[in-house]
Amino acid sequence: MSKLIINLDKLEFSKFGKGEKFGAHRANVSGKIGAEKLGYGVVRLAPGKRAWPYHSHYVIEEMFYILSGKGTLRHADEEHPIRAGDFICSPPDPAQPHQIINTSDADLTYIALSTNDHTDVFLYPDSDKYGVWHGKTRNPSDPDAFLLFARKSTAVDYWDGETEE
Repeated sequence: MSKLIINLDKLEFSKFGKGEKFGAHRANVSGKIGAEKLGYGVVRLAPGKRAWPYHSHYVIEEMFYILSGKGTLRHADEEHPIRAGDFICSPPDPAQPHQIINTSDADLTYIALSTNDHTDVFLYPDSDKYGVWHGKTRNPSDPDAFLLFARKSTAVDYWDGETEE
């Protein structure tokens, strides 16, 4: 059985990201304490970094709580200053993309919480991509998970490749 309580100082952070722009340290919390319907963890961003590309969800709702530091919330083509103590809502709405950016000169640390739905569709306005995910984990190496990213501009017609007989 999982523990019901874990302290911030006991979390194990792992590094992830890509290139100079995207990079963070993330600690899984929900899996460590037995959560089933909510997924949550702690994210730490170094100055100038962001964890994920600008994106929106069709299904998953997210909430962020800034533990320490300052930065910028990019949301629905607007930018908002954020700081320790701020709660941020990101509802499941393709018209409300979001991204947290550390625009300060010190670390920015926040709690990321989301509904733990097994299916989602997400949009990436900066790169004209979409993603589709289904499975019990969001791990792309999980053979039981379906995860696909593509560009909207390369979509095919529903009947493409089907034969008439």
